Amino acid sequence: MSGDGGGGTRVGFIGLGDMGAPMAKKLLHWSGGLTVCDTRPEAVQPFTDAGAEAAGSPAELAAKCGVVCVAVVNDQQVRTVLTGEKGVLSTAAPGTVVAVHSTIGDESAVEFARLCAERGVELVDAPISGGAAGANSGRLAVMVGGSDNAVAAVREPFGCFADLVVHAGEVGAGTRMKLARNLLHFISFTAATEAQRLAEAAGLDIAALGKVVRHSDAVTGGAGSIMLRDTTAPLEEGDFWLPILTHVRELGEKDLSLALELGGRMGTELPLATLALSRFGDGLGVGQGAISAAWDSAGSAQRDRPATAAASRGSIAGQEVAAADQRNSGSPAQNDSKESE
Repeated sequence: MSGDGGGGTRVGFIGLGDMGAPMAKKLLHWSGGLTVCDTRPEAVQPFTDAGAEAAGSPAELAAKCGVVCVAVVNDQQVRTVLTGEKGVLSTAAPGTVVAVHSTIGDESAVEFARLCAERGVELVDAPISGGAAGANSGRLAVMVGGSDNAVAAVREPFGCFADLVVHAGEVGAGTRMKLARNLLHFISFTAATEAQRLAEAAGLDIAALGKVVRHSDAVTGGAGSIMLRDTTAPLEEGDFWLPILTHVRELGEKDLSLALELGGRMGTELPLATLALSRFGDGLGVGQGAISAAWDSAGSAQRDRPATAAASRGSIAGQEVAAADQRNSGSPAQNDSKESE
């Protein structure tokens, strides 16, 4: 059976859980037809009621489908779906493309692709981002690792549930991109809890803070708004991004230092903010700024002797003065004092 991804190719979907079910629903009107498989009859019933075919096992499904989507929980479940007694590889025809949407280990993806290749089947690791909301609205992002031909075969059916399909590279690259994406996701969650602690200590309504964060991130794009370069190398003079990201550094260092000062007065430890202030400029590729350097210097001195709250405030004031002096030194990247937050 051909896995060319054209409208005549039947798509199979294995795993109808919180993510798999809404993804598969977007394929109900796929012109080649949809076959579904899940261990729970109650998960399958809505699909057969809507006109999809049901398969009793991955093997039965793979015998009919040119593209097989797998959305199960973990590496072991993927292995069972592929190589179990009634697994996909027991019946899949050469040319079939298996797409694993589960977030698994990148080395597992490479191993599974090798096992598939022994049967003339191609595998792509195709983890998704966007959550249940994205799946229900058809606005998922899919990060795909695999050959050009295999990726071409799945682009059209993927377009039913995703509005962004990125070919990340060879098998395993899709998973590596998903892990990098989720690294940002969950570190940002940890940062959010730190911000909540600071706001709560300052007597603020943290639910209202959440509303502000969601509103402003929807406008600015949040952390993704700085992810526009194709390298993390330090920026050189004349680079288009140098003045822009230098300005971002000045804003970020100022606000991080002020938040840390507030945390000091509230008695709230902010370890992520401390780390962020130290590494922010280097991460942007523009080097450490005056405020960060002054903070690091003050921190080194404070490790040698106890610091009072007044001394802490004084060091912040000194950092503000140093930053102001630098902005007034004629550096074109620092002449614009308008905050773009």
